Amino acid sequence: MSLFHDSHPISRRYLLGGLAATGALVVLHPFSARAAANQAHLRLMETTDIHVNLLPYDYYADKPNDTLGLSRTASWIDKIRTEATNSMLIDNGDLLQGSPMGDYMAYKKGMKAGDVHPVMKAMNVLGYDCGTLGNHEFNYGLDFMFNTLAGAKFPIVCANLTKGQLASDPKQDDLYFKPFIILDKKIKDGSGQENTVKVGFIGFLPPQIMVWDAKNLEGKAQTRDIVEAAKAWVPVMKEQGADIVIALSHSGIDGSGPSDRMENASLYLAGVDGIDAIFTGHQHLVFPGPKTWDGIKGADPVKGTLMGKPAVMAGFWGSHMGLIDLLLEKDGKSWKIVDFTSEARPIYHRDEARKVIADVKDKPEIVAAVEKEHEATLAYVRTPVGKTSAPLYSYFALVADDPSVQIVSNAQLWYIKTMLKETKYKDYPLLSAAAPFKSGGRGGPDYYTDVPAGDIAIKNVSDLYLYPNTVQAVLVTGEDVKDWLDMSAGIFHEVKPGAKDAPLINPSFPSYNYDVIDGVTYEIDLSQPARYDEDGKLIHADASRIKNLSYQGKPIDLKQQFVVVTNNYRAGGGGNFPGINASKVIFVGPDTNRDVIVRYIVSEGTINPSADGNWHFAPMPGTTAVFETGPKGRAFAGKVVGAKIEDAGDGANGFAKYRLLL
Repeated sequence: MSLFHDSHPISRRYLLGGLAATGALVVLHPFSARAAANQAHLRLMETTDIHVNLLPYDYYADKPNDTLGLSRTASWIDKIRTEATNSMLIDNGDLLQGSPMGDYMAYKKGMKAGDVHPVMKAMNVLGYDCGTLGNHEFNYGLDFMFNTLAGAKFPIVCANLTKGQLASDPKQDDLYFKPFIILDKKIKDGSGQENTVKVGFIGFLPPQIMVWDAKNLEGKAQTRDIVEAAKAWVPVMKEQGADIVIALSHSGIDGSGPSDRMENASLYLAGVDGIDAIFTGHQHLVFPGPKTWDGIKGADPVKGTLMGKPAVMAGFWGSHMGLIDLLLEKDGKSWKIVDFTSEARPIYHRDEARKVIADVKDKPEIVAAVEKEHEATLAYVRTPVGKTSAPLYSYFALVADDPSVQIVSNAQLWYIKTMLKETKYKDYPLLSAAAPFKSGGRGGPDYYTDVPAGDIAIKNVSDLYLYPNTVQAVLVTGEDVKDWLDMSAGIFHEVKPGAKDAPLINPSFPSYNYDVIDGVTYEIDLSQPARYDEDGKLIHADASRIKNLSYQGKPIDLKQQFVVVTNNYRAGGGGNFPGINASKVIFVGPDTNRDVIVRYIVSEGTINPSADGNWHFAPMPGTTAVFETGPKGRAFAGKVVGAKIEDAGDGANGFAKYRLLL
C-alpha cells in the first residue's frame, strides 16, 4: 500500500529537508524527509549504455555535444546523493564500445594486464556499488573485456553467461562471473539509527551475443535465457538472506509475449517472484516516459513500473540518470519495500526553438581522469584509418546514384551478411536502403559530403552518416520494395515530356526520406505523377514512377520476399513509407550505422565507393530539368554515373544551378 501517493504526490516533487555540511539547504526526497524510526529511504541510481561517451564530445563530428557524457551525468550523481539519506550506484552495461574512444583503446592502444581503461578510471571516481555486462562488452574479444573489467573497483555480476555448454540445471552452469552479489548496505533510518540492509544484485545480458559476436565467443561461451536464469538464482539469493533483490537487466522492454532466449525480456523478468526492482537498458530509450510504451500490458510508463515493480531505463550515452527510490520498512529482522518512485532524469533539455540547453556541468574529476585518453582519441579520429579509392561526395545524391550513399549501402550489406548467417534468413536475397543526409537545403550551399580520394579518417564518417541510428532489417515483398521506391521518388516534381528546364526537386520533401535501394536496378519515370505525397499518403493510385525494377537481371517477383537492411528510423515507420513499420522488422542490430561504416573501412583497408549506377531516370528525349546544389559540385558534374548534367549558372543564396538532360 502506498504511504504517500494519495495525499502527497511525489513522482516529481521534492521537499525541504535539512542542511548540508556547508550550511546550504538540501532538498530531500520525501522518503528521506518523512521516514519513520523503523523506515529508511534507499535511493538506487543507474547509468546504462554509456558506450565510452565519457565527455560531452562527439568524436565523429569532432565538436562538443551537450546531450551526452558521463562527466555530465556524474554531476547529477553528486546532487542526487544529497537528496537521499542512503544511496547506491550501479551500471547496467554497454561500457566498452560505441564511440571512437572505445575503438582507440581496442584498435590503437590495446589493453594489457594491469592497464586501466578510461571507462574504469571515470567509474572508479564515482564509486559504483555494482555493475553488469552489456552485449557490446564482447565486441573486442574476451581478453580485452577481462583486462578492462579487472580495473573496476566494484563487482560485476552476470547470471546467464557460461564458459561452455549449458548445464541441465542453471545453478550448475560454469559462469564467467558471479551470478549475483549480496551487499551489506549500512543505512540510516528515520530516527538516525544505523541499520544493515542486505541488497542483492543479479545481472543479465541478451542471449543474442552468441550471434552478434560469434567470432569472439564461438566455442568459448554460451548464454542462457534471461528469465530461466532468474528463476533459478533469485530463490538462492533469498535463501542467502537478501532483503531486497535488484535485477540489473541489460535487456529492453518488449510486450509481444515471453519467448525462449528473448532479447528484450525485462518485462517478463520483472514478473519473476522475488525480484523487487529492475534496471533496464539496451534499447537506448527512456522509461518511465510517454508514448513509446503505450499499450504494453504490464508496463506503466507514468508510474514507472513493470509488472507492478519499480523500473527505469536511463537513455544512452549518459543522457539520463535512472532513479529508483525505495521506502523500506523493517519487518522483524528483515526489510521490505512499502513505497517507491522511479524517474529518468535528463542532463539536458531543449528550449522552444529546439536548441539544446545543458542542465548540468562537467564533474571536473571525471574530466581530469580521462583527459589523456580524450586527447589521444582526438588525434585518432583525425588520423586516417583507411583509404577511399574514389572521392566521396553528395552534390548529386538526389539526381543520380551517388558514392556517399553507395558506401553506406556497401557497409550495411557487409554487416548484415554476418549478422544473419546463423539465422533462418541467411539465404534470403539481401537489399540495402540508404538516403543522402548532407544535400544542401536549409544547411546551405556547403552542406555536402566532400572527401577526396585517399586517406579517410573516422571523423569523415559523420559526413557520410549524420545520425546515431542503429541498424535494423525488415522482411518485405517485391511489391513492398516497389512501393518503397515509389515513395522515395516523391521527392521529384512531375516533368512533362519536352519540357525545358522544368524544376526537378520538391523542396518540402526531406532528403533523408529519399532512399536508394541497392541490390535491385530500376528507372524513375518523371513523366508520371507521384504515387505518394511526402507524408506517405496515396495520391495517385494508378501511377507508378518505378519502371523496369529488376533483381539479378530479371523483373522482380512482386511476391518474393527480400531482407532489406536499413536503420531503426525507417524500419520503425519513420517517413511513413507504405508497408514499412515495426511489424516487418526481423533484425534489430546492436550497432549504430556509423559504427558499422567505421568497422567496414577498417576491415577493407581501401574502400571503393564508386556508384554502381543501379538506378537512373527513364529517358525523355528533348526534355531538361534544373536543380540546385553546391557550387563545388562543378568539379564532379561530368563524372556522375548514369546522368548527363550541365552547368546552368548561379542559383539562389550561394547555390549553383545545374541542368539535367533527360
